[in-house]
Amino acid sequence: MLEQGIVVLKQDDTMDSLSSRLVNFVKKRVNSLEDAEDIVQDVFSIFAEGNFAETVEDLSAWLYRAARNKIVDLYRKRSRVADTSELSGNEAFNASNSEYNMRFWEELETALSELPDEQRFVFEQNELEGKSFREISEETGEKVNTLLSRKRYAVLYLRERLKELYDEMIER
Repeated sequence: MLEQGIVVLKQDDTMDSLSSRLVNFVKKRVNSLEDAEDIVQDVFSIFAEGNFAETVEDLSAWLYRAARNKIVDLYRKRSRVADTSELSGNEAFNASNSEYNMRFWEELETALSELPDEQRFVFEQNELEGKSFREISEETGEKVNTLLSRKRYAVLYLRERLKELYDEMIER
């Protein structure tokens, strides 16, 4: 939440709890605690600088979005550094996976941005932040069934939108 230019955290959302949840979120996607901690530190540094093009109304959502962008940046950097044509065996496989992961996160971010705000919010809160529907319901005042329905529509859209990428992955 933003009140008069000052970010106000909910009582149960201390910076420490946000930081540890964010590190866990990133670590699952980069498979390295060091990389995860670096990304989270970068995200909090950007936040602390406070030079935003938009108003930050939901700190948690902003932090997760910024972290996803940093993950994509990391995979881009790795794919530029590791040209798979010059690698052999396991190194080529790992570089190829990094490229696929980068592409996946780029495509997912784009697809999420195409969703209606309510569907995107529920999907991100439940899938990316690990919140239960009951928690989301308590925070938003929406009924659990409404949230379930919104997520269902989001999943159906994302499944169709990312089908081609999924098919490519299966063919590998």
